[in-house]
Amino acid sequence: MKIWVDADACPVVTKDILYRAVARTGVQLTLVANRPIYIPASRRISLIQVAGGFDVADNEIVARLSAGDLVITSDIPLAAAAIKKGAAALSPRGERFTTENIGARLNMRDFMDTLRASGITTGGPAALSHGDRKAFASHLDSILRRDVNNA
Repeated sequence: MKIWVDADACPVVTKDILYRAVARTGVQLTLVANRPIYIPASRRISLIQVAGGFDVADNEIVARLSAGDLVITSDIPLAAAAIKKGAAALSPRGERFTTENIGARLNMRDFMDTLRASGITTGGPAALSHGDRKAFASHLDSILRRDVNNA
């Protein structure tokens, strides 16, 4: 298993949880971003910097991931593409994207896009809470334990 991070919008606290998980488990972590991002010195952590542009980082992740990998993203279409390739997907808030819930999430995303396009202000997400961080760490640990047990 490799972990792929849609890193441009990934909160620092989420990245810190991932860095600690890498140190604990030895899993390979790759952050993909269209700008330079600090990463700790580790042979298990790498950064792929892509050109700026719509979905460039997402497309790079999809092109490189394999079944059984894990993608960390808030981007619903990227999560859907990951699931379609047999990877797991987890949001920085700790929400597991699954074959059972990704269709509804895509529909809600499209609905919100339609509202915004018509001029309705929908607001952004709430700040990352302690509960969000805890949910992310818990789901990440569960996924990593499952991978270790299946190896």
